[in-house]
Amino acid sequence: MPGPIVSQQILSIVCNVFDAHSAVLFRPDEAGRGFAVAGCFSLSDHIRKDAIIAPGQGLAGWIIRNREPLLINNFDQKRGVLGYYAQGEEGRIRAFMGCPLDNGQGALCLDSMRTYSFSAKDQKILHQFAQFITALAEERRRLVADSSLQRHYAAVQAVTALRAKTPRWSAFLDGFLEIVGAAAGFSTCFLTVRDESGRHYFVEGATRHPVRGAGRGQDYPIGNGAVGWVFKNGVPLFSGERESASRMALFGKDVVTPPFASLVCLPLNFHRRTRGVLVLADERALVLGDDLKSFLTLTASNLALFLENLSLKNRLTSAAGKE
Repeated sequence: MPGPIVSQQILSIVCNVFDAHSAVLFRPDEAGRGFAVAGCFSLSDHIRKDAIIAPGQGLAGWIIRNREPLLINNFDQKRGVLGYYAQGEEGRIRAFMGCPLDNGQGALCLDSMRTYSFSAKDQKILHQFAQFITALAEERRRLVADSSLQRHYAAVQAVTALRAKTPRWSAFLDGFLEIVGAAAGFSTCFLTVRDESGRHYFVEGATRHPVRGAGRGQDYPIGNGAVGWVFKNGVPLFSGERESASRMALFGKDVVTPPFASLVCLPLNFHRRTRGVLVLADERALVLGDDLKSFLTLTASNLALFLENLSLKNRLTSAAGKE
């Protein structure tokens, strides 16, 4: 979707071209409640910018459900409702025109206080504006995706370089967590590892410690909390804006953490066990797209390989010392 300033500029042009009273753009609501006002321009101050409509609800909902344009040049409320004006304002509207966005992605609506304001030719031109808005939204989505891919690629390069120049584990881990957390856009990135007994896990390093108060520095039973679940099952966990939220506390119900709304837990598997879990968390509800998941899975695999090599090196050193 074009940014709010761009959307308002486009809709003001639409209003001027058709000498209309209001132009309103509906797009899917991010919370999944229906279709929300994504932009508007009006000669009045009575547009309900918080309006949410369902497919089939009102004239805009009819357009979205049927994916067909609609033109009413002698509008009255017996023929339908607009649903985007404050109470009492809709009765002043005398003409309405609207068309769907491509692929059921919303509707562009136009109205006037004069009867017979719009023609079939106007409707074709309005459809071109709707196609233009959809094309801008797709271009913006592509640019954002390209920017994320470039950031992720740069992070992978940085981690690779870090492995070469920082062989000491603690220094490498600090740098790794900073790079990955920043590239993924999460406020907190940390590593948990299994202890020698295999019955507990603990936080090994963090960009920001995830535990508040007295819980810092302690270990947690394998299986406790969302992190423990990943240790026990050896599969990743994703919880964000579009994923089902995890109902488990991060480390267990008695451990106090910030109110994380987004969570990624990635198992580090080698020697046939989950030896660690890489965790990213944020108080914001973030969209966890496929590109982000692929990047984090790749970086987790990179970290698991580093740990496996470190474990092998320690074994060889220990064996050499016994000879």
